[in-house]
Amino acid sequence: MEREVCWGPLLAAALALPAATPVQADSPPDRASVSLKVLDYADSQPGVDRVRVSSPALHLTLPVAGRWRLDAGGVSDGISGASPAYHSVALGRFSDRRRAGNLAVTRYFDGATLVVGAAHSSEADYRSDSLSVQGTLASDDRNITWSAGLAASRDQIDPVNRLVSNERKAATDVVLGLTQVLGSHDVVQLTAGHARQRGYLSDPYKVLDRRPRTRDATRILLRWNHHLPSLDAAVRSHYRYWRDNWGLQTHTLGLEFAQPLGRRVTVTPSVRWYTQGAARFYVDVDPAAGPFLPQPPAGAAYSTLDHRMSAFGARSGALKVEWRLDADWTGDLKFEHYEQRGSWRLGGSGSPGLEPVRARIWQVGLVRHF
Repeated sequence: MEREVCWGPLLAAALALPAATPVQADSPPDRASVSLKVLDYADSQPGVDRVRVSSPALHLTLPVAGRWRLDAGGVSDGISGASPAYHSVALGRFSDRRRAGNLAVTRYFDGATLVVGAAHSSEADYRSDSLSVQGTLASDDRNITWSAGLAASRDQIDPVNRLVSNERKAATDVVLGLTQVLGSHDVVQLTAGHARQRGYLSDPYKVLDRRPRTRDATRILLRWNHHLPSLDAAVRSHYRYWRDNWGLQTHTLGLEFAQPLGRRVTVTPSVRWYTQGAARFYVDVDPAAGPFLPQPPAGAAYSTLDHRMSAFGARSGALKVEWRLDADWTGDLKFEHYEQRGSWRLGGSGSPGLEPVRARIWQVGLVRHF
């Protein structure tokens, strides 16, 4: 089951499918590659360490018969720590391990690609299976590329506390995109997507958590990459707007600067800002309740005391160093710091009474080309 890790603001670009998938190249890679990445995540609030995640991932890319490409990957997440039963207090210990794998086949045509993929993920209380298909089509001059994708997943939920048993969740996600080359130094990309979820959407590990069994969300993502010839550097920026029928609205703004240092090393600092409003059925902290839980309004059909559904803002900064060891080996090292607070929400006051949350991420990667 989804834990307290702030995967959304931190790792959305890596995990979103297919919305964050870059436009495929016109031809398959010339060489195969194997990559190993190890991620270590830890978050905390004042005076207490919370969630720790260790996540090694292996990925294989293999060109086949000139017009085909095979991608296969696997990841094993070791998750442990303490997660709040409501708001940001009442921490309870847990540990779990998630194992996931994915497979994708790409067919290259003249100016077009077609990708079909499948993924599976399982842990002690959660199982997920998904399928996806994505296509791209470039104009004759290759200055414009259109893309479209569709993904569907089916999940089974069996929480260890037996609050529910054999619950199901189904999701579909559709995305349309346009990439435009603007001269020799600029590329812009616009994607729009819509996701629909049906089934059990509550969190069985949160107190008084009763969410609707339907959720529809729409998102828009705008990217702009600009090359600086004088520095041989690249500025990459993105803005993402997301809203759903639970009343949540989010804004994300990201900026990174990739600067080569010589022929082998590239240094990329980045920053990200995030803000969201609260879900309509989020129940604020109530100091007058004393030692007792704040109660939802009388007659309310839905409620949540999950701080991830509250109104807050977040900021993160990262530094990534990539180096090419030789023609066959490349490596990278990245550190990211993340922090969220209710008072950092833009465009209105944030939800009161929540402890700030901090997180740090280390990621190291190694790629072998052959």
